[in-house]
Amino acid sequence: MNTQYIRLITDLKQSILQSRYVAARLANKEQLLLYFKTGKMLSEKIAAEKWGAKIIEQIAEDLQKQLPGLRGFSYRNLMNMRKFHTEYQHFTFLQSPTAEIRKLRNKATATPVDPLQLNSFLGISFTHHMLILNKCKSLDERLFYITASASQFWSVSLLEHHINADLFHHQGKLPNNFDKTLSEDLKPSALQVFQDEYLFDFITNQEGDERVIEGEIISNIRNAIMALGQGFSFIANQYRLELDGEEFFIDLLFFNRHLKCLVAFELKRGKFKPEYAGQLNFYLNVLDEKVRLTEENPSIGIILCKEKSNTVVEFAVKTIDKAMGVATYRTSKEVPKEMKGILPDPAELVKLL
Repeated sequence: MNTQYIRLITDLKQSILQSRYVAARLANKEQLLLYFKTGKMLSEKIAAEKWGAKIIEQIAEDLQKQLPGLRGFSYRNLMNMRKFHTEYQHFTFLQSPTAEIRKLRNKATATPVDPLQLNSFLGISFTHHMLILNKCKSLDERLFYITASASQFWSVSLLEHHINADLFHHQGKLPNNFDKTLSEDLKPSALQVFQDEYLFDFITNQEGDERVIEGEIISNIRNAIMALGQGFSFIANQYRLELDGEEFFIDLLFFNRHLKCLVAFELKRGKFKPEYAGQLNFYLNVLDEKVRLTEENPSIGIILCKEKSNTVVEFAVKTIDKAMGVATYRTSKEVPKEMKGILPDPAELVKLL
């Protein structure tokens, strides 16, 4: 089979996939506009006619009678469409005859929304939008998750995980020494990749030592990669380093595609201690000398522990010449930090009961 024929098949495949992708985006955009318009019609008519709340149930039933087999217009969905319009009613969608959205303008400020935000808004599904609306209160937080979902192609389940992990407030907050150790072009990406807290809901044995926690991460590596965020590929756990006849082992070793570097994670069950930074610095030195490829950026290390003092972390890493940061991990079963001291701990609660 000649090369030209193989190239033709490859080009046709790419054209078909691209066309399907464009068609799906256009269909999604039209669906969002329809749902927004439907929510607007419901809100305005119910307010004008002073109809009761049960009218939406009747509308859903009558639509099914008029269009048997109609999907997506149940009572619950109609309520969601009404909320979709209510929450974004200050955004006006202006369409051309070809149904291309030209701009999204905030009536209150008359300030055009960034084109990237506009494309992102129309690039995620209605299910994504409703999850964001139901779980996020501020517009800034909603736009953050809308943009991230669209640009990183998050599934609904992945979006829900990142909302539960409160990524909006944790991304870019990692205490680190990146200012002194990373190049100017790499620093912004590194701050976006890492968080100061990770949600590891798959950990069931929180009382186990580091090896037990590491085992649960390896057993749930897909969920672990999802929790870590952008561009991580798993290499190994207990990655072996040899130096002058001695063996050393890195808890978890990953490669990050966005940063183009090895990322070493060290797990600590308790509170961060300054000596952990020295140990990780040693590992990073050996990685860069013996493992890193010439085209890769210098390795980065992250210490994952249950607690940390940002001030202690700052003093521990400030003079280290290898890029590193310190993050914490938690599960959703734990009492939120802001509620600690208000609610009794589990042991005390058992006694009370």
